[in-house]
Amino acid sequence: MSEDTASARRVIGVEEHAWTPELRRALLRWGGDATVNEMSSRGEVNLRLLDVGEERLARMDASGVNMEVLSITTPGTQPLPPQVAVPLAREANDVLADAVCRHPDRFAAFATLPMSDPQAAAAELERAVSALGHVGAMLFPRVGETFLDDAGFRPVFEAAAHLGVPLYIHPAMPPRTLINTAYSGFDDMTSLLLSTGGWGWHSEAGLATLRLILARALDRHPDLQIILGHWGEMLVPFADRADLLSTAAPHLQRRVLDYITGNLAVTAGGLYSHRMLSAAVDVLGPDRIMFGADSPYGAPTTSDGQEDRGLGGVDSRGAFGGKAGARAFVDRAPLDERGRDKLGHLNAERILRLPRPVTS
Repeated sequence: MSEDTASARRVIGVEEHAWTPELRRALLRWGGDATVNEMSSRGEVNLRLLDVGEERLARMDASGVNMEVLSITTPGTQPLPPQVAVPLAREANDVLADAVCRHPDRFAAFATLPMSDPQAAAAELERAVSALGHVGAMLFPRVGETFLDDAGFRPVFEAAAHLGVPLYIHPAMPPRTLINTAYSGFDDMTSLLLSTGGWGWHSEAGLATLRLILARALDRHPDLQIILGHWGEMLVPFADRADLLSTAAPHLQRRVLDYITGNLAVTAGGLYSHRMLSAAVDVLGPDRIMFGADSPYGAPTTSDGQEDRGLGGVDSRGAFGGKAGARAFVDRAPLDERGRDKLGHLNAERILRLPRPVTS
């Protein structure tokens, strides 16, 4: 591959986070968990979450990302009481829409939804897509201790299906009771990482998606698309084993594996792993993979192109740190040139119905 080919390839990041000062304050007051208190609300990460302007654009340029699909960071407005969540979700979606309006060639956005009030969440999704131009919504696995497959949340899935937009199921902290029983017993940092990026986050998102399949959400809405980060949140790599559930679920219209391969797409979610990419392609094929840098978490590249160790000093990008790391990951992916284009931008443009840049 020539240097000109690499420099010409468009790269779209599909899991890129932000928040608002008002939402940050509300989460710290009502819904703060370790994600909020230890990872997002402090120092440079908080400042980067708040910025949807020039500093973010400079970091995108330095890493080789042409467009970010912005989303409100975990846990969104989901842990907040309805009277707080509804106006904050509306305001956050307006903030993201304003960023897209100011930089339509650089940003798109997922809506955040006040899932503690499912009817209001469905109405906000309709407004965000129809009036603001958002390309879907980002949900988190549970509201309180209740998974998304609960019948009470059906209005949100009905709205997404009606609008023809995907739902991105992003990891979030397990409930405190589960943390205490499954993820505690070590030093504070080990227990935190075990319950979040080392295991618990991904188990929560994969299980939430598998439960949606078993609860027939995709039978009711066969065209609905679900997006998972981190190359499939444990579910995609374990798809053949999860298909065992087909023998115990005769009520389903398809095999579990068919829902996984027909209704799911995945992003890198900041995991710059060609091994995991290859595994996802093996299960889903090359048309259901997308790039995502998980900005501003992980190990972002600073605006001057120097490597920044990022959140907690953890660099999950392997050999793709430093200047233009995102583009290098895509350009060196173990795919043919068409496959790299699909990973970099074509699949995101199709699945999210993103506008393609005008070429002369």
